[in-house]
Formats: sequence, structure tokens, C-alpha cells
Amino acid sequence: MRDIPKILNLAKPETKTLLLGTFFLFIGSGLTLIYPQVIRVIVDEALKSKNAQYIDAAALFILIVFVIASLFSSCRYYLFTTAGERIVKRLRQDLYRAVILQDIAFFDSSRTGELMSRLSSDTTILQNTVSVNISQMLRGIVASLGGIAFLVYTSPILSLTVIALIPPIAVSISIFGRKIRDLSKQSQDALAQAAVVAEETISGIRTVRAFAQEKNEVQRYQKSLDGYFSFTQRRIYQIALFSNLASLIGYIGVTVVIWYGGRQVVSGNMSIGDLTSFLLYMITVTFAVASLASLWTDFMNASGAAARVFELIDRQPQVITHDPKKLESWCARVKFQDVGFVYPSRPDIQVLCDVNFEMEPGEMVALVGPSGGGKSTIAHLIQRFYDPIQGTIYVSDCDIRHLDGDYLRKNIGVVAQDPILLSTTIAENVCYGKSDSSEQEILDAIQAANAREFVDKFPEGIHTIVGEKGIQLSGGQKQRIAIARAILKDPSLLILDEATSALDTESEHLVQEALERLMQNRTTLVIAHRLSTVRHADRVIVIDSGKIVQQGKHEELMEQHGLYSRLVARQFVK
Repeated sequence: MRDIPKILNLAKPETKTLLLGTFFLFIGSGLTLIYPQVIRVIVDEALKSKNAQYIDAAALFILIVFVIASLFSSCRYYLFTTAGERIVKRLRQDLYRAVILQDIAFFDSSRTGELMSRLSSDTTILQNTVSVNISQMLRGIVASLGGIAFLVYTSPILSLTVIALIPPIAVSISIFGRKIRDLSKQSQDALAQAAVVAEETISGIRTVRAFAQEKNEVQRYQKSLDGYFSFTQRRIYQIALFSNLASLIGYIGVTVVIWYGGRQVVSGNMSIGDLTSFLLYMITVTFAVASLASLWTDFMNASGAAARVFELIDRQPQVITHDPKKLESWCARVKFQDVGFVYPSRPDIQVLCDVNFEMEPGEMVALVGPSGGGKSTIAHLIQRFYDPIQGTIYVSDCDIRHLDGDYLRKNIGVVAQDPILLSTTIAENVCYGKSDSSEQEILDAIQAANAREFVDKFPEGIHTIVGEKGIQLSGGQKQRIAIARAILKDPSLLILDEATSALDTESEHLVQEALERLMQNRTTLVIAHRLSTVRHADRVIVIDSGKIVQQGKHEELMEQHGLYSRLVARQFVK
């Protein structure tokens, strides 16, 4: 319920549309409340006088009323539904924006399937409620209130019977509503878990197939669906109880009205027409209340979905910059000063401890060390994916926490060991960091990355779709496209995370030449496992268990007979 004001805030741009829809709602609902009065006149006057023309005129009048009411109802439905769709569109945009702007630590502890469930399933539930159900609910409220008003006008005494039904129905709504809302949220959580299982299995289908785990994965997904079904079954049971109870209360009211109203007609205190119109109004109110009861259960379902959606929208990133700066003069100098770090998802494991080093503009620094020592973490911290728990990181002589994040990362180029490509064209992937590039610039970057040969073999060239995560390309081809992307971006600070590890000897030679040209007069951090790479480094930093244990040139470190020389001997760096 606390999320209703947030949804209403999203509805503000639709105020005019909703007000116009409300106008049609009142007129259309008001017209449908007229016909019982016409029926009363027919029963009491026309039938008694046996005037067929009177009946014809009344029937024609009722037909005209229904036609006009239908037109107004159609307008009301169109306006409310259109406004609702726009509201949900904004909701999806806000949710997606909130997810994309979260810090990297959020994604470390969140699963893709769970996030996709909130973006799709939860927003779809809200879509039905906001676009259709609210319109129906308002119509039911108007019909209920208008019907009750006519009931009081027709027979104040009999109307007390209907009014007496309101408290037990209200209590039922309160009791069952809370249960349905909680079960709806739990069922959506369970459905999200099933989506996580499906996403993991499909994205890793080659591993699943290689280990012949198809049956086990089907069983794992079925187990997740069983959990979802369990909550859904309990929710349906509560809805059924509530619906039956509301119907029973309504049937009791109708029975009492027929019994007492019939005695009033027999005693001459009420006409047959009045009783007929009263029953018609009561049926109108009963159907309206029954509709509201059903819509209320849907609303509780939506309430659970809204809680999950706004939980993400309201979440604030932990890595934030107050009064972010953009420097007048950028210089790719990097300095780590007493830096310590733990990943938020693993707070008990110290990843970096008292790390101190500097990178001067134009300097090439190679990070080497055993796997898990903290090399990639240093690259992540330079891009400010995370904030250190102690110490300070300076880029361009400025505390990185004071720099505008977009400004910082636009000056950094990255080539990862396992690059991620978007399921678009080769050209769009290459110019991802520089969208205003010309086709010739893209081709030049592809040529410099030694990718032109295989790109030209595709019938559509640079306009070839690479598939999801670049599935249409080999590992080496994907890496060369990523290198071309970095070349085109032309950053002042490069981070090469084992950038040549997936290339054959000939391709590596050509790409290495291109990278050497690119690295001239640029600060470059290389996380490498190849001796050919670290030999040309201005400085090699050896990191082990989160601590820097050696620094110097390749030849100097070899003479020290420390960890570095052992890594070379064991071909951890080769």
C-alpha cells in the first residue's frame, strides 16, 4: 500500500487523460443507473394501463441509454488503458534505469534471472492493474455508490439490508487482502528463482550438454516451479475463500430483500415497480461489489509486485560522487596510496592490503602474480567499479571519489580477457565507446587490430550480426574486435587484461604491433601471462595475496630470485 503514492506520482503526466476518462466514467455509469427507474415506470404504469405505445417508447429510451452508455464506456476504457500503458512504460524505464545505474557490487550479489523477472513478470502484473483494473475498479465504485444512493431513494428501509452487508465485506477484504498480498509477493519471488535457474541453464547450455546434465537441470527447474506452484495454490485458495464468502453475504442480502420486499408489496406499502427497480439496483450493486472484490485480489497481487519493483527503483548505489568534477586538464597519472579492499559480496576476505604504487603518464606497467592475487581488482578500482575500504586512489592527481564517473571511464580503454560483445553488428560493437565514428574510422581500427581479414570474409562485412555475447565469433575474433574497440576509443589510459592470450602466434604479433603503437605516450596497465608482454614493460609489479611483493624491470626481478623468477620458471608468465 505504501507504494501507491509512487505509482500516482508516475501518473501525474497523464492527469488530463485520466480526468477525461473519469468524465466518461461518471456519465457512462450514471446512464446505466437510469434504466431501473424506466423499468419501474413500465411495471407500475404501462403494464397497468396496458398502453403498448408507452412500452415501446420506454424500450426505445432504454436502448438509446444503453447505446450512449456503451460509447462512453468505450471512451473511458480507451483513455484509462492508454494512460495506464504509458504509466507502466515509464515504470519500466525507471526500473531499467535504476538497475543500470547500480554499482557493480549490486550485480555481484544479484542474479540475472531475478532482475529479468522484475523487469518482465512483475511489471506485467502492474501493467494489468494500472491499465485495465483501475478503470474497472473506478467503474465498480461509481456503480456501487450510485446504486446504493438509488436504493436509499427507492426504499430507505430495504436499503439498510444492503448497507448492513458492507461491514462484513470490508472485514473480509482486510483479512484476506493481507494474506493474498503476502502470498503474491512470495509467489513472485519463487517465480524469479525459477527464472534464475532457466537463465543459468540456457546461457550455459554447452556446459550442461558436455556434462550430460539435461535431466538434472530439468528437475532443478521443476523443483523451482513446484515452489512457485505451492505459493500460487495457497493464494488461489485464499481468493476462493474470499470470493465464496463475499458471494454468500450477497446472496443472503438478496434473499432478505425478496422476503421483506415481497411482504411490503402484499401489504400495499410498496409497489411492484419499486420492488423490481430495487432488485435491479441491488443486482447492480452486488455485481459491482463482486467485481471490486475480484479486482481487490488482483490489486493485492499487484501490491506484491510493486514492492519488488520499487525495492529496486528506491535502491541507491553505494559508489556515489558528491559534486562530481570534470578536470580542465586531464593527465593519465595513477597513484594507489595505502589501498585496502574487500568485495562487498565477500566482506570476510581481504583482497588488497596496503597497496602502494604509481604510474606516470606514458608509462607501461605490467601486473603479474598468481591467480586470485588481486590483479584484476586493481583494474576494477582504477575504473571505480568499487571504492576501497581504506586508502586513496588518485587519477590525474585527483582523488578518484571526486571525479565524475562517466568522465573518468571515458578516458579509460579496456580490453578484457573474455570480452563481452553485444548482439548487434561488428561495426556497432567496435564504435561502442565512440558512437559518432565514421565507417572509415571503424575499418581503420579493425585493420589495426588485425581483424580486417576475417571481417571481410563475412558476406555483410562490418554489418554482420555477431549474435548473443558474440556467439558467432571465435574467442580470438571476439578479442580482436574488443581491441579494435579500444583502438577506436583512443583513450589516454589503457587497461589490457591478458589482451593477447587468445590469439595465435601470427595474429598476436600483428596485434602486439598495433597495441605498441596505441600505447605510445599513453599510460598502460597490462595484466599479462606472457613473457613477451612484460619484457617491454617500463615496470613490473608482482602482487601476491593482495600485497605488492616486488617491483622493477624484468631483468632486475629475475636477478632477485623471488616470486617473479619462480613464476617465470613455472610458466605462470610465459
